[in-house]
Amino acid sequence: MPRAILCILDSFGIGGAPDAAQFGDEGADTLGHIAQTCADGRGDVPGLRSGPLALPNLDALGLGAAAKLSTGEIPVGLTDQPKGGRWGVGREVSIGKDTPSGHWEIAGVPVPFEWGYFPNENPAFGQDLLDKIYRAAGLEGSLANTHASGTQVIEDFGAESVRSDKPIFYTSVDSVFQIAAHETHFGLERLYELCQTVFRFTAPLRIGRVIARPFVGEDAKSFKRTGNRRDFAIDPPEPTLLDRAKAHDRQVFAIGKVSDIYAGRGVTHKIKASGNMVLFDRTLEALDMAADGALIFTNFVDFDTEFGHRRDPGGYAGALEQFDARLPELIAKLKDDDLLVITADHGNDPTWRGTDHTREQVPILLFSRQLAQGSIGLRPVLSDIGETIAHWLGLPPGPHGTSAL
Repeated sequence: MPRAILCILDSFGIGGAPDAAQFGDEGADTLGHIAQTCADGRGDVPGLRSGPLALPNLDALGLGAAAKLSTGEIPVGLTDQPKGGRWGVGREVSIGKDTPSGHWEIAGVPVPFEWGYFPNENPAFGQDLLDKIYRAAGLEGSLANTHASGTQVIEDFGAESVRSDKPIFYTSVDSVFQIAAHETHFGLERLYELCQTVFRFTAPLRIGRVIARPFVGEDAKSFKRTGNRRDFAIDPPEPTLLDRAKAHDRQVFAIGKVSDIYAGRGVTHKIKASGNMVLFDRTLEALDMAADGALIFTNFVDFDTEFGHRRDPGGYAGALEQFDARLPELIAKLKDDDLLVITADHGNDPTWRGTDHTREQVPILLFSRQLAQGSIGLRPVLSDIGETIAHWLGLPPGPHGTSAL
């Protein structure tokens, strides 16, 4: 019985979404602009990378051809001549351009409602909501209470948080309520409990996630977020691919933040990890553990959090090249009937204005030794990805999307 390995390169858009203008993102192109930045010599990072973007393994699977289908142009350094597997372009139909929308739709459940958001004003959270949280959690108050960068807000308020024992509350243009607190001075379990309390009040507002953002260090120069992030998310409204696989007694390995995104539903093996290369290691290890018929699902979050949101095209390029260089390891471990799927949940063009995700189409790269080379075209809903995997695993089809095979 075949297995499937689904790798989400978080935020790796390839431009071209027809409704991008409605989101203020017309012209955004994560891959294309990173490639052009590298070609212009502005993507060099001392000790990490230099020169044109080099992704030979992803390009051989059809990345350049997918980008051409999406935008009409081949990114600098890539080709439109795949050497194996099938490739195509995914188009999101869910209203948002956030993590849950993209992931749920990939797993067969387009989001049927609009998420709630906090206004970009100070304070971002209403006093009534804050008072409810303070009473329920036994807090004296909170810091920041604004739209902010996760790293900047810790630098600005971390020392005061440690002194005052007040957590740092902040949000973004995503449907999130984020809470930063020191992992030892405030306490990690206490932070998780606080997030659960806040989630009770934000879920009715359709705020997609409450995110625990623990940090360590003793001053602004040494404060650093840790890998103990945890997302408390609204449940998907229908059974996802993960639920369907588990219901048919299949192993479902959720690596990185995947389990949190689906509120733990459909997961049989939850594997936490931090850093793209560690996530890659855990994926290889899961392959060694996975039985026939298993689904292995990994989110490579650093592309988004470390480089997209921070508007760092050179760092993003370096991370892509590191992932690309390790792809042969993953392919070598595949059994003949295993299916590898590489895609993304949305865009986050590091050359774009602001720090938000960008509304883009995403690549769909499929590889199996039993799969002939060719195009799967432009898929009108990301649920086609989940339905393709379900078809490969011999699972019953879901109500949204169709298999590309």
